[in-house]
Amino acid sequence: MVSYDFWLLDLDGTLVDVEPDYVSGVFDEVGDRLGRGFTDREAEIIWHGLGGSRNEQLAEWGVDVARFWETFHEVEDAQARAEHTYLYDDADFVADLDGPVGLVTHCQRYLTDPVLDRLDIRDWFDTVVCCTEETGWKPDPGPVEMAMRDLGVAHEGNGTADARRAGVLAGDGPHDIGAAWNAGLDGIHVERHGPHRRGQCVLGDRRIESFTELGGESPAGD
Repeated sequence: MVSYDFWLLDLDGTLVDVEPDYVSGVFDEVGDRLGRGFTDREAEIIWHGLGGSRNEQLAEWGVDVARFWETFHEVEDAQARAEHTYLYDDADFVADLDGPVGLVTHCQRYLTDPVLDRLDIRDWFDTVVCCTEETGWKPDPGPVEMAMRDLGVAHEGNGTADARRAGVLAGDGPHDIGAAWNAGLDGIHVERHGPHRRGQCVLGDRRIESFTELGGESPAGD
């Protein structure tokens, strides 16, 4: 059974998710402001990043990417989002990890903090890194390396299996696995949607649908 010295995790779609009605409401308002409606399926694709790059998908639909995100962030309310966010049943796996644990998320700080506080899971993590233009966005290894420095586990990984065995990043998207590998870590893909709904199969060192599949795996080396 594989052991790791430390764990890094994605947040949205991996440990938590948002009620579909909230997502639909946000996209209805964004669509009204842009003059271009979004179907429930389109909203799901963008919200969860199904199929790959959100920006590429928006551009393919003929949506102005910069205007979309500007409008999206104007519409979103941090407290409303937190109130409609729920914890996956298997996410309490994280609370049982004894070694260093960090969160690396694309969710911005003003959205992340209310979710962590409302769900009372802030103490699960020894560091929280919210990606920005300055840190880079997964699959860029920058935010992962920042979290590793915060945890005191940074190493000169060379991408080999021996280097990656020290730590792991678990997430629900291909960008999470890419960030893990680019930072010299193992990548665990947590598939919450299924490849048919996602439109692609995401590779990883481990591929699971629930953290319960990891059984008694420990964050600390034996």
